[in-house]
Amino acid sequence: MTGGRSSCITSITALLFVFVAMASTVVSAQTKLEGVIKGRNGAQIILQTVDSPKIIVLLTDRTDVGQYEGALKARTKHMSMAALVPGLPIKVEGDYNSENQLVAKTIRFKGNDLEQAQAIQAGLAETKKQAQMNKEELEKQNAELAAQNAALKEQSEKVTANRAAIDAAIARFGQLDDYYILDEVTVYFANGKVKVDPKYTPQLVALSEKAKTIKAYMVQVKGYASASGSASFNQKLSEDRARNVTNILLQQGHLPLTNMLAPGAMGESRQVVKDKAADSEAENRRVVVRILQNKGIAGL
Repeated sequence: MTGGRSSCITSITALLFVFVAMASTVVSAQTKLEGVIKGRNGAQIILQTVDSPKIIVLLTDRTDVGQYEGALKARTKHMSMAALVPGLPIKVEGDYNSENQLVAKTIRFKGNDLEQAQAIQAGLAETKKQAQMNKEELEKQNAELAAQNAALKEQSEKVTANRAAIDAAIARFGQLDDYYILDEVTVYFANGKVKVDPKYTPQLVALSEKAKTIKAYMVQVKGYASASGSASFNQKLSEDRARNVTNILLQQGHLPLTNMLAPGAMGESRQVVKDKAADSEAENRRVVVRILQNKGIAGL
């Protein structure tokens, strides 16, 4: 009888060990999520999944960011955190911290998904162009009204208030999807050149300093080329121009890499002037740098 009771106790003890081991495995398992990046706030990513519209994913220096390669997605190419742009579908693996933020250990995405997300971000810039045209038209109308009625000079304070309201309306039209455009600098290049003229360095540094004072900011860099020459050569020109401007922002403007969107090489797209005469292509050989602020985060 004693032997049977001892055997029973031994069996129960063994089952308890198995249960504890299984529980430990469940507790230590990392969380895996799939979703689309809806916004970036420095080291924080706003992730939308099927089950939740807003999950905060936290990037750290140890976060491993990679892009799947190969037909079977068996290989992974290491990527910069700057590639994590809004609109990009990603897979995240990590653990939740005490603030219910998912601290990312690994992040993976597909190369074609990254290309599509970057193309979407570039296309949104057309809204800014239309807003500028509206602003110029409004300013022209204001000038004509001022010429027709000199008495408006006596109402300078009222005119100033109206102009401020107009500028505020134009700013709203200038929003890029989920972002406000707060400032921008355009850098122009000589034909076939990628070196940044030193005269632009103070402007880029000043833009960097302004960005650091803004809550939830991101900096976008887009490089362009004129239509002269081959398309492949112009694509490479726009890429090198964007990279050189980005280096000034990082090295002399001291912008954190986590607040930089991946530089975009736009090649011959979005030509400002269609005429191919040499004196009309200068505006196409450019890099546009913008300070963006996420609308959702800015309102918190």
